[in-house]
Amino acid sequence: MSSCNNSIPRPMIFILAGIPGLEFSHVWFSVPFFLIFAIAILGNVAILCVIQVEKSLHEPMFLLLAMLSVVDLCLISATVPRMLGIFWLNAKEISFDACLTQMFFIPSFYVIESGILLAMAFDRFVAIWYPLRYTTILSNNMIVKIALALLARAVAVLTPAPILGKRLESFHTRVIPYSYCAFMAVVMIACGDISDHIVYGLMVIVASVGFDLFFIILSYGLILHAVFRIPSWEARGKALSTCGSHLCVIGLFYSPVVFSVLAQILGYRMAPHLQIIIDNLYFLVPPMVNPLIYGARTKQIREWVLRILHCQRN
Repeated sequence: MSSCNNSIPRPMIFILAGIPGLEFSHVWFSVPFFLIFAIAILGNVAILCVIQVEKSLHEPMFLLLAMLSVVDLCLISATVPRMLGIFWLNAKEISFDACLTQMFFIPSFYVIESGILLAMAFDRFVAIWYPLRYTTILSNNMIVKIALALLARAVAVLTPAPILGKRLESFHTRVIPYSYCAFMAVVMIACGDISDHIVYGLMVIVASVGFDLFFIILSYGLILHAVFRIPSWEARGKALSTCGSHLCVIGLFYSPVVFSVLAQILGYRMAPHLQIIIDNLYFLVPPMVNPLIYGARTKQIREWVLRILHCQRN
């Protein structure tokens, strides 16, 4: 129960604070944010172009990588321009309906990306356990079904967010201490009984990120079991090397979430501005680093980049 002595009716306009306590540094924060945005756009567009042009990359692993790049582009497009508007133009106002829209789309893209990482873990599992049936199990038809299932799950899990948000009738302030409309950030400034909203927020984490992370760990447990049954050390190293890029991306994607959840469980209270910076990392760093990791560790993509650079020099 969140009670307010001086509550205000639900405002038509909310104010996004950006990074509370560090408003004087917003211009400086905008520089790395803009660079991350530019690198992420260029990197993911390059990945998509290479996969489209190179016929040898039209296989399940790279089709899932293309899906990851599309979602990364959607995720940063839904978050970074609003952040830069706050930092550069002091454009902090957002309508209530636009806030509800952000509550749905931003976490939806995040949940879809988490699901794609699970699908990529399943891809590696099939490649190592059933190499002869790999293309049969993960056919193009199956990839389409996986994509539709991930989209359906995101819609099912996140549709209640704007509905519950619309049920909030009064607030103790109209300032949201974030640079976007996070569901829990809006709930925490609301008055009245918010227990249903908090339970829903926890269920979203468990039903998406928690579910995916559990099965990713299970998949890699089975992968390791299969790899260490291979008698040749050289063959073991080759099998594990195919998982290297994916493991790097998984660590990068889930570590901020795990760190934030563990901090709350252990009772460690971070400074508000530090918590918000970490939350922003959920959406900023993976879209920038994912194409760099796969570009550096994937031979076909690396060769295409070197070929383009060589043509430009000539």
